[in-house]
Amino acid sequence: MEKIDVLITVNDGATVPGYATDHSSGVDLCALLDGPIILGPMERALVPTGIFIGIPEGFEAEVRPRSGIAVKHGVTVLNTPGTIDADYRGEVKVILINLGEKPFEIRNGDRIAQMVFKRLARVEWKPVGSLDDTGRGQGGFGSTGV
Repeated sequence: MEKIDVLITVNDGATVPGYATDHSSGVDLCALLDGPIILGPMERALVPTGIFIGIPEGFEAEVRPRSGIAVKHGVTVLNTPGTIDADYRGEVKVILINLGEKPFEIRNGDRIAQMVFKRLARVEWKPVGSLDDTGRGQGGFGSTGV
């Protein structure tokens, strides 16, 4: 597995993201809060983590939901996956939304999302008159069956 160095600074009380298991794909992001946030049904909140990262050029970080709170409470990351670009230096924050039927409490230190680092490719567009035909063609949503 490839390893990369990512620079990090943390506010007082913030949790440095870590892998839950040896084979975890993402590191857990934890809330850094002065007090709890109660997220009512269909409400969203921008939740601070207190961390600032320096991602190497050629990589991005993707913020993704945690499956446990998604299935148990209906709470997910609103813009998933959220992309953190290599040139961003602000605080990592997570947009959570409660799609469940009951209020959800977010407390200081709670694991609220996960972050995965990915290598990027840069696109160079090559204009052409038409594209090669494929078996699928222009078939879109639902065109390949259930």
